[in-house]
Amino acid sequence: MKISRILNPGIEAVKNKGSKILTEGYHMLPAISLMIAAGVIKHVVDKNKPFITVVNSYTTHIPGHIHLQFLGEKLVKALKKKGFNVWYCNIGGAVDDGIAMGHFGMKYSLPSRELITDQIETVIGAHPCDGWIGIGNCDKIVPGMLNAMVRLNIPSVYVSGGPMLAGQNNADLITVFEGVGQHTAGKISEEKLVKLTETACQTCGSCAGMFTANSMNCLAEVIGLALPGNGTIPAARWTNKEKGEWVINPDRIKLVEKTAEIIDYLIKDKVRPLDIVTKDSIDNAFILDLAMGGSTNTVLHTLALAYEAGIKYSLNRINYLSDKTPNVCKVSPSRPEIHVEDVNRVGGIPAILKAVAKFSKSPIHLDAQTVNNQTIENYIKSSPDPDGNIIRVEKNVFSQKGGLVILYGNLAPDGSVIKTAGIDSSMIKFLGNAICFNSQEEALAAILKRKIKNGDVVIIRYEGPRGGPGMQEMLSPTSALKGLGTKAALITDGRFSGGTRGLCIGHISPEAAAGGPIAIIKNGDKIMIDIQKKTINLLISKKKFEERMKKIKPFTQKVVRGWLGRYAQHVLSANYGGVMDNTIL
Repeated sequence: MKISRILNPGIEAVKNKGSKILTEGYHMLPAISLMIAAGVIKHVVDKNKPFITVVNSYTTHIPGHIHLQFLGEKLVKALKKKGFNVWYCNIGGAVDDGIAMGHFGMKYSLPSRELITDQIETVIGAHPCDGWIGIGNCDKIVPGMLNAMVRLNIPSVYVSGGPMLAGQNNADLITVFEGVGQHTAGKISEEKLVKLTETACQTCGSCAGMFTANSMNCLAEVIGLALPGNGTIPAARWTNKEKGEWVINPDRIKLVEKTAEIIDYLIKDKVRPLDIVTKDSIDNAFILDLAMGGSTNTVLHTLALAYEAGIKYSLNRINYLSDKTPNVCKVSPSRPEIHVEDVNRVGGIPAILKAVAKFSKSPIHLDAQTVNNQTIENYIKSSPDPDGNIIRVEKNVFSQKGGLVILYGNLAPDGSVIKTAGIDSSMIKFLGNAICFNSQEEALAAILKRKIKNGDVVIIRYEGPRGGPGMQEMLSPTSALKGLGTKAALITDGRFSGGTRGLCIGHISPEAAAGGPIAIIKNGDKIMIDIQKKTINLLISKKKFEERMKKIKPFTQKVVRGWLGRYAQHVLSANYGGVMDNTIL
């Protein structure tokens, strides 16, 4: 694989000259006049001050983003106080995965990552600045902004809106999803399910567990593009939990305001994202994910970041890191009673890394740099020691190996991903009979009708990046299986929510639409999954396997027009991070 980082001349110009593109020469005075009209500057002389762009993803579509306008206003005030000229824009494209789940809308979720990156490139390419700050929170906004940071490679920092507080009775969104399965099985009443729905998610912020949004916000700290506390400081604090009354957390406001100081330092010292994002920092991101059993989506997004940064990074390296990284922390859904707010209370992400660093075999890179001019070693130095419960010590870790594993085999020659932190020990090795579906909708309907039995292996295919298109999350079927109490495995070329738990293997590569072996599975075929051996195999003879592969029919694209149609034509498979690009040669 060859990765190219050939950028367009406009981006190169912004990187080299910043706002001087707009402010040097009499021929640019008409632009200055428009900046005065917009209120960005008051006088022509103000053009000599540095320009900062604040890119906000505020929307009322997503509870994790409803307070971002307020945080953005606080940041603008802090930047102006530092003497910056401030541009401010809100970008669209944010998708709430929970709202989009279970219908066609989920197909837009992963593609939205590319849209977000491209929007930021567009805004800053057309309106050159000296640095920018991204305010995001949920799901694809986070990796979209991180990818934009390395693509543009001008001084920049990312800051999140923070995690949601757990709801009443320590519930969260996954409690509701699994509640649907429990109700279907007759385990809870409709009244209880409705009550759960109304009280599980009550504050602003990204969903309370270690799902995709919070996983990525935590990883952003360790990659080095966000400040300590970015992933764990809650978005809100309760004023009356019983009544569901809350206010925005003052500590979150302070963190947002601090980015004004950081961008000032980054500009003065000419520190750019590609000075920070290296193979070592990508390693550190995966080490954190393995240590805390984060979302499998982090694999897609971190690989995409590596690709955007021009870093060659093998999917199999995750297994190398996993063998050397203990699982020291479990958060909902792997440990339903523990939420991100609890992790924050005992020291946050620095405390998790401090626990990992104490292991002699730890592959963590302590000399990696971060945006606030410190190394990872300094980042963890002042953090508290592991509390022994939420963050475990060596003698009582959840496992000696990490919470994610890459599986290979004849079903996944280019790899697949499983979150081992959420698997019952009795299912580490699983032999079952395949029952095949060519869409998530078909599978979910069968599950809710109780057609899946203990020992089955549910196959959901043609849901990969190209086949879906868009690589839907499978939270609805996985939660339904869990809620019903069915001991079955699920294999898909789609992906999972960070809220998924159980024997669920995703990102099967190549995907069915690309002629991958998942396309040849038939109902009743034996499937062997062995987590310890890191294998996933279809148990048929080599001859029969080859015969079936020859008979795979060319895939007919489901969506041919609009954004999804264009996406399906250019997207690469999950082992490349599901990036939409044609520069891999």
